Amino acid sequence: MRVASIQANVVFNDPGANARFAVAELERLATQGVELAVLPECFLTGYCVDSLEQAGSIAIRCDDLALRAVRDAAERTGITTVLGFAEADGGKLYNSVALFEPGKEPRYYRKTHLPELGYDKFATTGDALENFDTAKARIGVIICFDQRFPEPARVLALDGADVILLPTNWPEGAENSAEIMCIARAAENRVWFVTANRVGTENGFRFIGRSKIISPTGKVLAAAGTEAETLVADIDLAEARLKRTVNVPGKYEMEVFKPRRPELYKKLVE
Repeated sequence: MRVASIQANVVFNDPGANARFAVAELERLATQGVELAVLPECFLTGYCVDSLEQAGSIAIRCDDLALRAVRDAAERTGITTVLGFAEADGGKLYNSVALFEPGKEPRYYRKTHLPELGYDKFATTGDALENFDTAKARIGVIICFDQRFPEPARVLALDGADVILLPTNWPEGAENSAEIMCIARAAENRVWFVTANRVGTENGFRFIGRSKIISPTGKVLAAAGTEAETLVADIDLAEARLKRTVNVPGKYEMEVFKPRRPELYKKLVE
């Protein structure tokens, strides 16, 4: 499966402009045979706000024309597309990701772990961690700060995720998330892990880029710098379905799930 991580700048509070960029990039990637593309957290709307009023002003509904434009492009190009946006629904705000699979109804994930930063200070937490079955892969989605906790990725991996996608807004200060945690999440769960961060500055915050495509053994197949760029890599989903690492056959092998001792982990859910 050929995947792409689109590391891009964002035009604050201009969903139309951001959608036009996404559409153009999907059309370009279609010529390269890309089947799955990921864009950053809150890509369509921006993220850095200082008040509930400002947060509400940038949030869009799931029927917004900008989202529709990206969905149409996903349908036209045949690329399953995942991207973030600030969502308004029923008087509440959410930090959300849309998954557009050609020929299917849109599916959404709402961020379940919220930091005290930007738009998230005013958002409502999502209440579900679930994988999305697509024609090519079983896809898990988490957003930015969700990665800080080992449990969300583990839950998705235990539920059979082939690949976990992480749309993110890593600002300066989040270097450990970009260089250590995402690699650990891939290796500890033996799943493909694709991160898509943004770049540039927004209302006083500078974003660090450093998006990655990471194998189930923790090997970084592709890594971005601090400027806008798109990573493309071919991934073998079968590697994520084999939860055993063989370093030296018969002498140095490890299972990632079978030796677990859930009866010892009760403290995790107290």
